[in-house]
Amino acid sequence: MINEKLKNIRESNHLTYKEMALKLGICKAYYWQLEHGNRGLYYEMPLRIANIFQLKPDDLFYDYYKKRQ
Repeated sequence: MINEKLKNIRESNHLTYKEMALKLGICKAYYWQLEHGNRGLYYEMPLRIANIFQLKPDDLFYDYYKKRQ
């Protein structure tokens, strides 16, 4: 799932929820909800996350869509 991908990317870069939220300009609770699937990822947020890690937004969603096929 996308949530797992967010967690893996964050953890592999040794970032806490708080640090990730600060980079995104959101509160820690909001980021936690994104990572746990309690909030949806809307257009702007994947772009911002991908930019932080120098990824393409597609990199965040590829595994999710691959599993659905």
